[in-house]
Amino acid sequence: MKKWYAMLTGLVAVGVAAAIAASVAVAQPTARSSADSALIRCGKTRTIGLLAPYTGPAASIGTLQVNWVKFYVAQYNKAHKKVKYSIAGQDTQLGAANGTAEALNGAQTLGSNSKVLAVVGPAGSNEVKGVSATLKGAGLAFISGSATNTTLTTDGSRTGYFFRTVPPDSAQSKSVSTFVTGTLKYKRVYIIDDQEAYSTGLADTVQSKLRGAGVTVTRDGVSQQVSDFSSLIAKIPRDTQLVYIPWQLSPKAQAFAQQMQQAGKGGVKLMGSDGLFAPEFEQVAGVYDSFFPIQPSDAAIRAYGQAHGCNTDLFGAPSYVAA
Repeated sequence: MKKWYAMLTGLVAVGVAAAIAASVAVAQPTARSSADSALIRCGKTRTIGLLAPYTGPAASIGTLQVNWVKFYVAQYNKAHKKVKYSIAGQDTQLGAANGTAEALNGAQTLGSNSKVLAVVGPAGSNEVKGVSATLKGAGLAFISGSATNTTLTTDGSRTGYFFRTVPPDSAQSKSVSTFVTGTLKYKRVYIIDDQEAYSTGLADTVQSKLRGAGVTVTRDGVSQQVSDFSSLIAKIPRDTQLVYIPWQLSPKAQAFAQQMQQAGKGGVKLMGSDGLFAPEFEQVAGVYDSFFPIQPSDAAIRAYGQAHGCNTDLFGAPSYVAA
């Protein structure tokens, strides 16, 4: 029997939820058999699956997502005595050399767990594509707090199963290009993708919008597994005003910035995307970064900060909404 389930509570009202509501389309299954539509017995403890990069190259942002999901569960369990939530977590190791293999293994594990009602994650757009068939086959809805590739919700292959609590790249790319042309007023931009679905999709759209606005754009790409960027940096003209790197791995972006300075090109501005909204990239002086609409004064964000030494870890907030 498919794991159709009744929604137990209303959508948690975090500031980010209101800001992105227009970007989240909820598609209903068109037909159900009597077995499919029958409510399952959930018991007193309900299990949420979680696919996130607990370890690996993207652990710095994965940890934030895990912490926010745990925070939601802790808050819920504290307020509800009769019904509790538990988390069944699986490490996807986003950015690892074996691609989406770990995410697929995790999805298979959650799909075979009859206690799992739905899944938060995975984090990366390429991971979403890699686990879609497995989670759909298990009858599991999955809700990402960071997968932004536009086609994930437009190609029709996940309708009724996949949802997200963040805007798609079609929205982010508009904000990025408007900032570059309207605020910075730059005319010479170098775009480097990391050859993964999230990065290439966002880079393509930003490139198109910038060129449409009369900006000279040079395009390049580099594997997530590369650590020495010297040959790539050598190709960037010294009169370049901005290098846009919509990457997923903040340690790689930090290394790229350091090597730019070592090559004498530290005067060229860098700009990342939501995938680089992490401590490593934030520590680089003078960089720009795009991120999802967040309301820092929201009660949930304040409560999280109080419970985590004043660290709001905002990258993980959309995963709280997903949970």
